[in-house]
Amino acid sequence: MPNPTPIPTASPLRRWATRETTGGALLIVAALVALVWANSPWRAAYATLSDTVVGPAAWGLDLDLAHWAADGLLAVFFFTVGLELKREMVVGSLHDPRRAAVPVLAAVGGMVVPAVLYTAVVLAAGDPAARHGWAIPTATDIAFALAVLAIFGRGLPVAIRTFLLTLAVVDDLLAIVVIAVFYTDTVSFGWLALAAGAVALFGVLARSRVAHPALLALPALAAWVLMLHSGVHATIAGVLLGLVVPARPLAGEGDDRAHRYEAAVRPWSSVLALPLFAFFSAGVTVVGGDGGVLGQAVVPAVVLGLVAGKVTGVLGTVALATRTRTLRLPEGIGMRDLLPVGMLAGIGFTVSLLIAELSFDDPALADGAKIAVLAGTTVSAVAAAGLLRRDARRARDADMNDDGVPDGPQDVIDDRPR
Repeated sequence: MPNPTPIPTASPLRRWATRETTGGALLIVAALVALVWANSPWRAAYATLSDTVVGPAAWGLDLDLAHWAADGLLAVFFFTVGLELKREMVVGSLHDPRRAAVPVLAAVGGMVVPAVLYTAVVLAAGDPAARHGWAIPTATDIAFALAVLAIFGRGLPVAIRTFLLTLAVVDDLLAIVVIAVFYTDTVSFGWLALAAGAVALFGVLARSRVAHPALLALPALAAWVLMLHSGVHATIAGVLLGLVVPARPLAGEGDDRAHRYEAAVRPWSSVLALPLFAFFSAGVTVVGGDGGVLGQAVVPAVVLGLVAGKVTGVLGTVALATRTRTLRLPEGIGMRDLLPVGMLAGIGFTVSLLIAELSFDDPALADGAKIAVLAGTTVSAVAAAGLLRRDARRARDADMNDDGVPDGPQDVIDDRPR
């Protein structure tokens, strides 16, 4: 029986869609269009579009377009996250514990410090209702952060990209756990068990010799629908589906299926799923009101968490972890490189917007959190861009990670499709 159909040779359009800069640019454009439209004289039309309900009510899928973007399209993105995480754990930087330890610890520190800083700010402001949003500034947007690095980090060692990717993937994994544990009100274990069964069936088919996309689509869709009905956020299904795909080549195959599936799905995630989610999430109206949105304590809490908390958590954790010389930074990376990396980690955007939607029932709090995510992401991205260009212009030492062994030749960052 033939192997699964290989991915066709990349066309110019596919190569454009898989560039990291493309996804980041489309995210920015979609968010700006939504923000401008939501604050224009035609903002009622934006609200009407977001609230338009489509889908079969008999299956419980009569969702408005904003929820379809958050629950449905974002699951496509999380599927690519699951695939990337699986490959990192099996054949990538997370496979070697010593190599993975420092970026993993950096990811943990980059989540804990922003959460603590956020909580301190809202409590100091006397706004206990905002405490539920503590996880908003803990997330890192992989696509956006890598796009900024690809544009402004050209000439820097590829090891910096690998470090950021590992940090961001672990960050997203922890964010997924946070969403599942802290932002799920009620869980139907019956539906959850059925969803797990659909994921298991998908995993079996993904390892079989008959893994045709049409066959894989049915259990994947079933897993998503069942997860949606279980009460757990439906995007979790995307991660689980990615994690059950084999990340090593099967007999007679030249490439692993996790890599092939990611190459097939990522363009759709970059040019469709993420921009549409950004479009429906970033459209916060701040004109014509009483200033209640921007006056929320959640605004400075999220901005400080993303801009100051992320970089402090990343730098502080790595400094402590490497103090004893038991753990070292990867070859080719120095502590000076972690300042722009920490700022890149402050680009929360997609996942932060999702957590903002899940955190609050009060529209003013949710809108304030979204505005803060956009502001904090913008400040972090601009600061990271400047720091990356400065870092790229500086001469590099022979032993950047200070482990007593001269660094070998280093590939450099460019903007080739990956």
